[in-house]
Amino acid sequence: MTTMKKGTKVFAWIMVVWNALGVMAFISQLLMTPEMIAQLPEAQQDAYNNIPTWSYIAYALAVFGGLLGSLTLALGKKLAFPLLVISLAGVLVQQFYNFFIIDSIAMFGPTVVILPALVVVIAILLVVVSQRGVKAGWLK
Repeated sequence: MTTMKKGTKVFAWIMVVWNALGVMAFISQLLMTPEMIAQLPEAQQDAYNNIPTWSYIAYALAVFGGLLGSLTLALGKKLAFPLLVISLAGVLVQQFYNFFIIDSIAMFGPTVVILPALVVVIAILLVVVSQRGVKAGWLK
């Protein structure tokens, strides 16, 4: 058995913060009042008013799975791997909704791709790091 490298531990704690920001964004979206939504352009209002439950569930799995997965990764627990796989699945389902069902590129423009692409890359990276940790034995 080997131990987690210091750089990996620092990365994991940075990912805890990153995913905590995701949780805050999720909660902010849930707390949007009808008055706040009414201030958005009409297409965005329609998108916010018609978000299906399955998309909210995917979003919740993505951010809470990411936060718990990153935290368990930082603590050296192999539970990180399944939690981060669940998070990645939530991210992919959520992005499917955003880009193929409501066509967020048409709604917000092409720059809307940057942050979601970063989210997907980070979610994949977290899964890969946690999987390597399980195989190498530094996640227990």
